Amino acid sequence: QSQFVQSGGGLVQPGGSLRLSCAASGFTLDNYAIGWFRQAPGKEREGVLCISSSSGSTYYADSVKGRFTSSRDNAKNTVYLQMNSLKPEDTAVYYCATDSLFPDYCSDSYYRYDYWGQGTQVTVSS
Repeated sequence: QSQFVQSGGGLVQPGGSLRLSCAASGFTLDNYAIGWFRQAPGKEREGVLCISSSSGSTYYADSVKGRFTSSRDNAKNTVYLQMNSLKPEDTAVYYCATDSLFPDYCSDSYYRYDYWGQGTQVTVSS
């Protein structure tokens, strides 16, 4: 059972953009920091960035700085990941996650999180 419902993934050409959505299911995310992770085939899951409860972001992957931004719409109980200037190396399954026991916790270690979305595939290819 997923605690987030994710959408917005798909196939895009290099240089294109996608906007991922992560809607909380069964709880209110207002006071929770949300981490974004991605996992490419044959690679470890890596932290991308984390958006705090106050909408500030911490970047874990230097390669996405200036290209990816996260935002939240508490009225819709949803957080977003806007991905611009996409590159083939961005190809991965993207996940959103949070720590249900701590309302404002950010970490680049995926094993610290217990609430997860189902993941959505992002493929950047010509």
